[in-house]
Amino acid sequence: MPKRLRLTRRFPVAMSEDGYRRLKRFAAEAGLDEGEALSFLFENFDSVIDEDTFTHRLRLFNSELEARKR
Repeated sequence: MPKRLRLTRRFPVAMSEDGYRRLKRFAAEAGLDEGEALSFLFENFDSVIDEDTFTHRLRLFNSELEARKR
């Protein structure tokens, strides 16, 4: 029997405009709302990311983070 999707957690999230536009596009393409899309991504995180580029992309993001906050 499939697990029932219960959205039990709500939390305020700050996202970049680029990130939010990409989330909305992904959700629309998948036929999901934004919360369902985030749930899918994080429930399947290990199989969704490309492990070869993830660490590099995270390092790049962190190095640019302070400049992006200004």
